[in-house]
Parts: sequence; structure tokens; C-alpha cells
Amino acid sequence: MAESREQQPRTKALRPLTRLLPYLARYRSLVAAAVFFLILAAATTLALPLAVRRMVDHGFAAADGSFINNYFGMLMALASMLAVASAMRYYYVITIGERVVADLRREVFAHITRLSPSFYDVNQSGEIVSRLTADTTQIKSAFGSSASQALRNTILCLGAMGMMIYTSPKLSALVLGAIPLIVFPLVAFGRSVRKRSRAAQDTLAATSAFAAEVIGATRTVQAFGGEATATNRYAGTVEDAYGAARAAIRARALLTGFAILLVFGSIVGVLWYGAQSVLSGTMTAGTLGQFVLYSVIAASSLGQLSEVWGELSAAGGAAERLTELLEEVPAIRDPQTPMVLPAPPRGEVEFDAVSFAYPTRVSSITLNNLSFHVKPGETVAIVGPSGAGKSTIFSLLMRFYDPASGTVKLDGVDLRQARLEELRARLAIVPQDVTIFAASIHDNIAFGMPDASREAVRAAAIAAQADEFISKLDNGYDTLAGERGITLSGGQRQRIAIARAILKNAPVLLLDEATSALDAESETLVQKALDSLMQDRTTLVIAHRLATVLKADRILVLEDGRVVEEGTHQSLVAQGGLYAKLARLQFQDIEQRLPSAV
Repeated sequence: MAESREQQPRTKALRPLTRLLPYLARYRSLVAAAVFFLILAAATTLALPLAVRRMVDHGFAAADGSFINNYFGMLMALASMLAVASAMRYYYVITIGERVVADLRREVFAHITRLSPSFYDVNQSGEIVSRLTADTTQIKSAFGSSASQALRNTILCLGAMGMMIYTSPKLSALVLGAIPLIVFPLVAFGRSVRKRSRAAQDTLAATSAFAAEVIGATRTVQAFGGEATATNRYAGTVEDAYGAARAAIRARALLTGFAILLVFGSIVGVLWYGAQSVLSGTMTAGTLGQFVLYSVIAASSLGQLSEVWGELSAAGGAAERLTELLEEVPAIRDPQTPMVLPAPPRGEVEFDAVSFAYPTRVSSITLNNLSFHVKPGETVAIVGPSGAGKSTIFSLLMRFYDPASGTVKLDGVDLRQARLEELRARLAIVPQDVTIFAASIHDNIAFGMPDASREAVRAAAIAAQADEFISKLDNGYDTLAGERGITLSGGQRQRIAIARAILKNAPVLLLDEATSALDAESETLVQKALDSLMQDRTTLVIAHRLATVLKADRILVLEDGRVVEEGTHQSLVAQGGLYAKLARLQFQDIEQRLPSAV
């Protein structure tokens, strides 16, 4: 994402905001109401100088008190109409901003949840969250008050200029001649503001990413006495964000001051010329007063446009960052014409000459021409030294990545030809690094199956030997697990993950060190649950625990991304190869209790 941003040419200041217009199109009635009241408020404002002119030229000149009273009553009616129109404009405009941002946040979040793991390999989650929160807030301001003020001030400015021409073409010609001298610097400043606002948003995102990382690892930070180091680094990023924000603010302040100086300076010069006309008798005082009011309206509108332009330019930078996310194409997606997986599912797995390297380490081959076949209902254990490619097999089978060459098949269908949802519905995984959400125990077990009943969830927990400890919690299955399950022990988190897999009831089960976080007693209980779960389904097991390996129908020994040995525990130990070495190192205590197996 960062690389693509550098490769793209810089867009014009507000062009990124036009990509959000489809969100506005969904709410045409709200937009129409907002525009109606906006135009009504602007028209009411433009009507005030006309009343002032007639009152000055006719009421004061004739000393007609009733005429003046009537006009003041009309002015009060116009003020009331302006108040109502402005209130309704505010209501509809802010409602539109909130509605658009809610839709935008929902769609951006839905999109990023579908992006492939390779995207998250190179992008920080905290930076993405910053785009989802801070940038959408910036856009809310743009689609709410800023856009409304921009449109209102544009209407007022154009309307006031038209009435200025109607009132005095000669004075108006002088004013309009000065406009190019005002507008062109504003546009140039606006581009500078957008560039600096984008830099400020990027720096803030980096700060948020680091904060999220440290907060998520608070125990590690404190365990190693790294509070000062983390604080100093965060303070540095905060100062960088402050510096970037200050640069953006400085640019916007200069833009505002420069605009006001040009606008009101030109108006003062034109009004001096008008005053000379009144003195010479070629213009009435009421006409000059009307022209003055329209000049002030036009000038103030143009001056406010300069401020709004800076805000919209900043929102343009935020929209650009969000559209980058929305335009990110998942590396892994459904084929155009997907093949339907066989029904009922068999649970047959095949790797045929598969080679693979992670996108972030393309020079390091993880799997090298790997081939193996798992029959339906078979239990196959995968062992090997660290880095041999064991977990990568699961990643390819879940189709988090596609192989560089070769094919991975499920029930005879190349995974690249199957729908992702259908494929992953047939796989259940219990990972080594268990993910527990900051939700209730029930919701964690039922994650992915939100319609599961309490009875089904409890049955899965019983099978995973988790019901006993869950029932002892203060709120039972409604107990909040805390962020990342921080309130639970490692073994408890592991059993919840196993219950989640049991509830899914998929034909292919993937166990990645599923009992690694359990003590001996818990392991025995969970192993019983796994034994029941593994019946009548295909199971691939990454395990160092000998109890699981002994019960496997076959063991695949991986080294440098390929199968170097294959067989049962007894036959592999007898061969005296890599597996025998791993058995001596990792299973020495158990081997001493099982001399006959050796």
C-alpha cells in the first residue's frame, strides 16, 4: 500500500472526495432537503440588502416612520426565515455527514477483512485502524459542515456578485477584475495544504500503529522493563505528528490570512471609489449601502471559502488514503467461474509438486516441490524442525496464499478453482497461537457460527473439556474474555479454540500444536476430546507431542520444504533418520517409558 502510494501521481486537491459521491447518491431525499434549505438561507441573506436600500433611499429621505416600521417588520420576518432555514440546513447536512461516514466505515472494514494475509504481512494493523477512524472523522467534517459551508458560501458569493453587477456595473467591474488575483493564489495554497495534511495524517497513523502494538504487548514491555524505551519512542512519534500537523496548520493559517487580505483590500479600494461617486451625485447613498452589503457578503463568503478550502483539502487527503484501501485488490479471491466441491464432502487432501515462498521473503523457498496425498478419514501427522514448512502447509490448504507452482487439491478440486467460502467451510483449524476476541465465552466459541444455540455451544465446550472451568466463571458463558483472552490461561484459551472447531464440525480438521499450551492433566482431557473429534474425518496434525504422533495413520517428516521420510512412528524410529533424531531430542522422556516402541 505504501509502495503503491509512491507510484501514483499526486491527484488534485479535492478530486479524491468525488470518489465518495456514490455514498451521497444513496440518500437523495436528504441531499435534496439540505440543498433546498441551503438555497433558502442564501436567498434570504441576499434579500436583506435590497430592503436596506429601499429603507435608506425612501424611508429616511421622506422621514416616513410607518414605512420604516414596515421594513423593520419585514427584516424581522426575513431573520426568522433565515434562522429556520439555517437550523434545518444544519440538521440535514450533519445527518448526511454521519450517514455517509457510517456507510464508509462499514464498507472499508468489510473490505479490509477480505484482504489476503499477504496484505497484512507488509502493512501495520494500527495504521489501517487509523485510516478507519481518524480519516473517516476528517471526511465526516467535510461531508457535514465543510461541504455545506462551501456550497452556501459559493451560492452567496455568486449571488452577491450578481446583485453587485445589478446594483452598479461600474463598481462591479473593478471587483470582478480583482478576483483572478485572489483565486489563483488560493488554489496554489490549497494544494500545499492538502499535501501537508496528508503528511500529518500519515504521521498520526504511524503513531497510532506503534501505540496499538505496545498496548497489545503491555506484559512483555513491563516484563523487560521497556516502559521508558517505549515511552521515549512514542514521544518521538508524537512530536513528529505534532510537527507535521503544525506544518499543515501553518499552511492553512497563511491561506486564510492571505485570502482575507486580498479580498477585503480589494473591497476597500472599490468602496473608496464608490464613496467618490456618492459625493459627486452619480450614485445614491442607498445604492452604495446596498453595494457595500453585497460586497461584504461576497468578501466574507470568499474569505470563508478559503478556510473551507483548507478543510476540504485535508479531507481530500483522508479520502485518498481511504480509497487506497478500498482499491486494494485481494491477492486471493474467488475465480470467475468457480467449481463446486463434491457433495457430500470426502475430506481428501493432495499436494502435487507444490513450491512456495512468502511474498516478503521471495528468495527463501519454504516448500520445495512438495507432494503428498491424504485419504478421506486418514490422520496424518506432520513433523520436522522449525522452518521446515509445516504451518505453511496449513496456510496453503486454507488458501491464505497460492503456491508458486504445483496444485493443492481438496476432494479432487484445485483450491484456486473453488469458492473461498465453500472451501473454508470444509476446514476447521485449531492454531498454536489461539485468537480470543474481547467478547463473551459463548460468542468466542460460536465465532463464525453466530446462530448456534447455547445448547450447541455448551455441547462443544463439554466435548473440549472446557465446560467445567467456564461454569465456574462469574457469568459462565456470558463472561467477557478480555482483549485477546487476557483473563484466561493458555490452556483455557486452547480449549475454547478446540470447542470452536468442534462446533464447526468440518470434514477436514487441522491441528497446529493443539495441545501445546496444556498441562499434563488438561492435555489428557483434551486429547480424549480430540480423539472423538478426529473420528470419521480427515485430520492433519502438526505436533511434537508423541501421544498424537503415535495415533496417526502416517507421519510425514519435512525438511527444507519437502518430505524426506514417511511412515509410522515405529518404522521411522527404526530407520534411524531425521525422525529418530527428533524423537530422541523431543520425546526422550516418553521414549524411555516406551522402550518397545523404539
